[in-house]
Amino acid sequence: MTHTDDAVPSPHTTDLDPDRLAEITRRISDLMPAVREDLESLTRIPSVSRESFDQRHVDDSALAVADLLRAEGMEVRIVREGSRPAVIGHLRGPEGAPTVLLYAHHDVQPPGDDADWDSPPFEPTERDGRIFARGIADDKAGVMAHVAALRAHHGRPPVGVTVFVEGEEEIGSAGLPQILAAHHEALQSDAIVLADSMNWKVGVPALTTTLRGLVGVVVEVRALDHGLHSGLHGGPVPDGLTALCRLLATLHDEQGDVAVPGLLSSEAADLEFTEDDLRAETGLPAGVHTIGTGSLLSRMWTKPSMTVIGIDAPSVAKAANLMTPVGRAKLSMRIHPDQDPRTAYEALREHLLARAPWGCEVVVELEDEGAGFMAGSDGMVQQQARAALADAWGGVEPVEIGVGGSIPFVASFAEQFPDAAILVTGVGDPNTRAHAPNESLDVREFERVCLAEAVLLERLGAMTTEGDRR
Repeated sequence: MTHTDDAVPSPHTTDLDPDRLAEITRRISDLMPAVREDLESLTRIPSVSRESFDQRHVDDSALAVADLLRAEGMEVRIVREGSRPAVIGHLRGPEGAPTVLLYAHHDVQPPGDDADWDSPPFEPTERDGRIFARGIADDKAGVMAHVAALRAHHGRPPVGVTVFVEGEEEIGSAGLPQILAAHHEALQSDAIVLADSMNWKVGVPALTTTLRGLVGVVVEVRALDHGLHSGLHGGPVPDGLTALCRLLATLHDEQGDVAVPGLLSSEAADLEFTEDDLRAETGLPAGVHTIGTGSLLSRMWTKPSMTVIGIDAPSVAKAANLMTPVGRAKLSMRIHPDQDPRTAYEALREHLLARAPWGCEVVVELEDEGAGFMAGSDGMVQQQARAALADAWGGVEPVEIGVGGSIPFVASFAEQFPDAAILVTGVGDPNTRAHAPNESLDVREFERVCLAEAVLLERLGAMTTEGDRR
């Protein structure tokens, strides 16, 4: 990965007429009040896709997205190969023009405790130039960026456009491979814009070129067949929770690097990101040290990480003087973008089994896996995307970034459509707090995102040969 200042401009990059850029810029500016109104209406639908929430709201969200696309002249259908409704819209382009697939998702994360929000999670509220609501950025702003780009071209874009809005991204996109296979011909395209990532910072756009993969496991450590009095037998007899804690402690070395052999690692982009930036972004207290070695971006983007995200244990309030027979924990391991998830799982499993404390029985079960992603960065579509971002951000050159989080659907698109150029874009920034309380969207940045996508369609419309599209 490199900063785009170092990239060599493509000889095929088309210059956009300044008058046309100014025209599209004015058009987006005029559209923004209505786009924002539609975004806020869409965000008021609590489309949480987890089974424990009312799934009628996910259906309502899909219907609302379908209506938005139909209003722009698209042929629209709602498909259900997965467990949640997805929306596919298509608009034919001029003869010989490339086809662009625009992806987003309309399902959202649970809001969590309302008390943790400064305003109701499903009532969009503006404060200091940001709109706060669950799903406002992740990813309903992505949906509306696609709609805004169509509106900017009066429903007649210079390319063929397919919009695909998924309904179960926040629960792992389990049905996505079936949807991509069943509707492969309808989704076939020359370029794919996946609007579910983020920009480098407010005022600096980015293309995401690497994503870490994911391996999620549940590890169980069994020491006893039944609970024992902790006073009578504590000492010579191990218990499941203590053994589990001892096993989990082997996953990191003294410096905090992941200690599992066989995991890939590399250096990330050489962008300026300081410990102060990290602390400001995460709220890491001054007295708590960072863990691991290497650059901070490498630790977040291209080195493996290991997090204990859940433990089954008696609560402190309800704990008895009892030795717990079994300890269970859920681990989230993020892996290098090029690492095979199954290979990484086997390495983790072997590590845990080989270090069973005091002869206790250890069982490791794979619960979740997702491949990482590493994009090409020198094709025509990528060059046009960089130019469009610079156009929208007033000449600020975009940077290429990695993202430590995993977006498995990106790998699914890459596998199903190997000849398409894939762009991973986003509407968020380091202050967005996606998935957390007080998720928010910067109003001015959102307008730039909409403008960049409208300009990108204009630029891609100038591509006329198959060779230019790669």
